[in-house]
Amino acid sequence: MKFTYKLFFSITALLTAAFMLFGSFMLFSYFNRMLERETEQGKRENLLFQTIYDMVYQNMEKYGAEFAGIQAGNSATERMTDQNGMECMILETDGTITLEGSLKLPQDEIRTLAEEMIRTMDPGADQVYGVRKVGTCYYLLSIITDQATDSADTVYLGILKDLSGIYEERSSMMRQYGIALAGLLVIGGLAAFLLSRYLTSPIEQLNRTAGRIAGGDFEKRAVYQGTDEIGELSRSFNRMTDRLMHQMEEKELEAKQKEDFTAAFAHELKTPLTSIIGYADMLNSYELTEQERGEATYYIFSQGKRLESLSHKLLELVGMDRQEMEFKRILTRDLEENIRDTMRIPFERKGIRGKINLEKGVIWGDRDLLLSLLYNLLDNAVKAVEEGGFILMKGRKLPQGYEIKVVDNGRGIPQEEIARITEAFYMVDKSRSRKEGGAGIGMALCQKIITLHQGELKIDSKLGEGTVIRLYFPGKMQAVKNKSNRGAKGGI
Repeated sequence: MKFTYKLFFSITALLTAAFMLFGSFMLFSYFNRMLERETEQGKRENLLFQTIYDMVYQNMEKYGAEFAGIQAGNSATERMTDQNGMECMILETDGTITLEGSLKLPQDEIRTLAEEMIRTMDPGADQVYGVRKVGTCYYLLSIITDQATDSADTVYLGILKDLSGIYEERSSMMRQYGIALAGLLVIGGLAAFLLSRYLTSPIEQLNRTAGRIAGGDFEKRAVYQGTDEIGELSRSFNRMTDRLMHQMEEKELEAKQKEDFTAAFAHELKTPLTSIIGYADMLNSYELTEQERGEATYYIFSQGKRLESLSHKLLELVGMDRQEMEFKRILTRDLEENIRDTMRIPFERKGIRGKINLEKGVIWGDRDLLLSLLYNLLDNAVKAVEEGGFILMKGRKLPQGYEIKVVDNGRGIPQEEIARITEAFYMVDKSRSRKEGGAGIGMALCQKIITLHQGELKIDSKLGEGTVIRLYFPGKMQAVKNKSNRGAKGGI
């Protein structure tokens, strides 16, 4: 069953129960008050009848039956019975019963009711009353014991009052309430249905959105943004969808990068291997001069060195994902000295005006990886600048870390290429990179190293003007297990 109908039936059931309980309580409260009022009035009338009886009997014994007071008492009794629709009775112990009233019930039936009522009287009590049903009518029967006579026998004085009007009124009110209840339930049911649809419409909309997304419409999002729990659910659903979309895009990008890596790796192997096989076949199949033999040997050697460099870079890149490293406190002055010594000859070979100045500070990391990172960046800068160019490496302390900047006035990188520059085997100028011994792995290595150090690498470049690479290293870090960083950009 749909949640809308569950909510509708639940609200309708609650409304029905509430209306029935409230209506029943009001009806029976009203009926009980009416019955209690009539009962109390009947008891008072019974006492009044006793008073009249005692007065009449005493005056009769003293003055005789012709005394005016006796006639007045009888007249009062007649008026009371006529006006209130009741029967007055005198029941003696021998079963003799005297009746006065307008009900005109059979004597035997009244005697039977009175005797049953008297038998229920508690010992020591002088009055008993109750409601009895005779046929389809209801009567209040009230009886008082009286010892007004000189005889030792007890006389029972009672009244029998018709209460059928109260019960008929109750039945009429119940019928009217049933009709009103049916109308209220129709109106309440309609309101409950509309309310159920209104409350569950955001859930149905969210369900349709989930179905659209499951069907491939990944741009679809939940629209309802209320402040209630459903609104919070919608926002959580949208956040979850965005997160899944981001992860899917990352997976697609990762798969594409792996595919590109495989294709690029195969291509990078094919070129030097083709050269090696071709020159080896030439040496084996043809008579060559000494100069030609030397050139062929040199090409085989240079392409072999290129393959060796490629394998070392790959091993270094893959090795980072397999080892556990503990980062230590590295002095920037130590890094500066090592980099300056390493880069002196490459700078001199191309007549580059190089300047390395790392402000005194500390970087938390792995010394060998940091040296590899800085060397690769400077090596790329050397390949990018022309002879007589300029390269600057500058470091400075930050409140919460350290920053190193590498600046060159080389060829620069097109803006559309910057995002892919850290992919393995990606080269802006492939022919020039291969000519200078590049394998296209250096920047991928740099990205991997900076990621392992929980840092950040940013590239700014203008074609024909040069490139600025900024490295940011955070403060003290705990040991990092590289297996948790396998998904880092540029990894394989």
